Amino acid sequence: MSKLMGKKIAILATDGVEEIELTSPRGAIEAAGGTTELISLKSGEIQSMKGDLEPQGKYAVDKTVAEANIADYAGLLLPGGTVNPDKLRLDDAAMKFVRDAYDKGLPIAAICHGPWSLSETGIAKGLKMTSWPSLQTELKLAGAEWVDEECVTDKGVVTSRNPDDLPAFNKKIIEEFAEGDHSSRR
Repeated sequence: MSKLMGKKIAILATDGVEEIELTSPRGAIEAAGGTTELISLKSGEIQSMKGDLEPQGKYAVDKTVAEANIADYAGLLLPGGTVNPDKLRLDDAAMKFVRDAYDKGLPIAAICHGPWSLSETGIAKGLKMTSWPSLQTELKLAGAEWVDEECVTDKGVVTSRNPDDLPAFNKKIIEEFAEGDHSSRR
């Protein structure tokens, strides 16, 4: 399958990322012919987790947010875990990277707690979205229409609730990343 041949997808994550929400979509993107770059707050490696308590693998960072240029990417993946997106949303450069991706028309995929970045940057306003249930109130307060569905797509923003939704999430993100620029829908 080469639906994403020639497309590079940015994965924005830091320590505490939910491992399966990093590895499963990354594997799907690469299986579809795309390439990925792991963008983080610091260079070196990030520590993934299963839940918030069980350390899993470490993953090499390709670029820091300061080094990354959104113009180099065809899409953005925001995996969850509780700690990962909470750390990211406290970093101005990381949130600017997310906002720039949206403003440039890039498809964005966020799962579980990943949509925290979408509320933090104002992107959630007016979107139909889903997430881990504990984000429901925050997303509604940010102006989103929150629904409890396995995978929701609105204006090129794909959201899912948890790792159980990964099959549907992965299928949809490949479709959206393949479509490319969503500027006309925003």
